[in-house]
Amino acid sequence: MYNFHSHTKYCDGTSEPEDYVVEALKQGFHSYGFSSHAPIPLPNDFALTEETFPVYCNEINRLKEKYRGKIALFLGVEADFIPELTTPFDNFRTRFSLDYIIGSVHIVKNSTGDTWFIDGPKRESYDYGLEHFFNADIRRAVTAFYHQTNQMLETEKFEIIGHFDKITMHNQNRYFSTSERWYRKLVLETIALMKEKGVVAEVNSRGLYKNRSSDFFPETFILKHLHTEKIPVMINSDAHAPHEIGLLHQQAIAVLKNIGFSERAVIDRGGVRMIGL
Repeated sequence: MYNFHSHTKYCDGTSEPEDYVVEALKQGFHSYGFSSHAPIPLPNDFALTEETFPVYCNEINRLKEKYRGKIALFLGVEADFIPELTTPFDNFRTRFSLDYIIGSVHIVKNSTGDTWFIDGPKRESYDYGLEHFFNADIRRAVTAFYHQTNQMLETEKFEIIGHFDKITMHNQNRYFSTSERWYRKLVLETIALMKEKGVVAEVNSRGLYKNRSSDFFPETFILKHLHTEKIPVMINSDAHAPHEIGLLHQQAIAVLKNIGFSERAVIDRGGVRMIGL
């Protein structure tokens, strides 16, 4: 058992980091990684602040020592990329000696500088942003999401790309279908860039176990393309509470095996390595 995408009370999770470690030991985890949302220069209720960032890092480093020999713990962040707004990822890595970074897009910037929050539990905020910041043009909005993701891949250094088709979560087949040709063209452009940059794609189970999606992120047709392109994948639960750390782990393994994957990526002391499924 491995999980490298999790959020504690230091950002938008529910519990102390040690509670996750205790649960990971109970479930027989080999390794566990913490990835609080890195600070962003916008009002929000989900990310670390500049003041809490070092406190979070110190706590994870304390737990690394306390549980050394029992479980391998890793310090990371999930860093948002918003053009011309967010801090360069390497700044976080250097300042806090991070073991890894997950690069994600939760907030899409339009051509006039407005920001559209595509995540969170409220579908209404997705719909509001689509209408007011993209004039209800879903194709333009989704294209902006993938182009911003591509810009992140081109300009930032990170190990894992987080739920890179999450733009579909609040769509739920209302505005477009993921089988449409224009959408799949965008996805394939991003996959080609992922291969060029050598990042790991996570298989994120949170949308499924929270009943906000009918498939993993990324969905099955994308996973098939990742396999064809030999892009490594990692299974993560995106846990916001201790009981979520291993949810749908075995189901993800079964899906990957069915597609033809024989290995998955994990974080190790030397960086990313591959292990058998």
